[in-house]
Amino acid sequence: MFSVFHCFKFITNEISVSFEATSFVMSTKEGHIPVYSLQNFSSPERGGQQFQVEVFDANRHFQVEYPHRHDFFEVLYLSKGTGYHIIDSSKYEIEPPCVFFMSPGQAHKIEFSNDIEGYIFIFTAEFYLINQSNQNRLIEFPFFFTIKQDNPPLILDSQDDILFLEGMFQKGVAELQKNGGYSVGLLRSLLDVILTFCSTLYKSGENILSAGKGHILVKKFFQLVEENFHKNLTVNEYAEMVLVTSNHLTQTVLKLTGKTSSQVIKAKQILEVKRLLVHSNLNVTEIANQLGFVDQSYFSKFFKRETGLTPLQYRVAPVR
Repeated sequence: MFSVFHCFKFITNEISVSFEATSFVMSTKEGHIPVYSLQNFSSPERGGQQFQVEVFDANRHFQVEYPHRHDFFEVLYLSKGTGYHIIDSSKYEIEPPCVFFMSPGQAHKIEFSNDIEGYIFIFTAEFYLINQSNQNRLIEFPFFFTIKQDNPPLILDSQDDILFLEGMFQKGVAELQKNGGYSVGLLRSLLDVILTFCSTLYKSGENILSAGKGHILVKKFFQLVEENFHKNLTVNEYAEMVLVTSNHLTQTVLKLTGKTSSQVIKAKQILEVKRLLVHSNLNVTEIANQLGFVDQSYFSKFFKRETGLTPLQYRVAPVR
């Protein structure tokens, strides 16, 4: 059976093979957008764990480059502060109290004031799903691998909801501070409560639990595109990975998103090209190679057809 756990286990293993034994996971070629592992966000003595819950403020114990990607899930609750959170191509204002959700593979950049306060819970798919009978549970939540491919935050306006959610995070932080005496089972249960509670409040227009197999199929497709965009795979290849025909995949994606499978793949590729043109010093040939285009001429024509600009014109454009 195709499951989110197996898919994430595969991609995590694939990523890990090519990196040194260090808590910082990043492409070795200069200029690439860094990919951080969960261990980089954990203290050295907890380097092997598959989760972390802690206070989020301007004095965190590590430094990261922006923009960057994660190979894990993230729930970020902010109770105070201002700024912006840019996830993929969408920019969201930080309006506490609010909760941001991120799926593996997404690129993001966060700009916040010095008085920022809140909590963060980061975790691997394996950590959450290990005792779950439903291995699709994570992508059933409306805020992970969203059908609309956006990530608006959950805005909390009820004091009871705020106190309840803060209590869950505070309990998690307190439990983890017991060092070797903490209960992994309790932390996993707290995470499940946080996700389930937030899903009941999250307004997305999509109810995965009642929407049926079509939504799950589209979310699996989005998940695979996030993980494999650099391979320049065809619609047929993605369809084989989710065990359906290419026509069935395209019709399902079109019905739920208004876009064809091919359009979703192209949009992801264009977004990645734009990121690398803006945030790296790679030349056009190197970017084309990184994204699986063997013909640079075709790559440049493809980009211009989709954006109206050549890659070099886009790189120097004052407004993007």
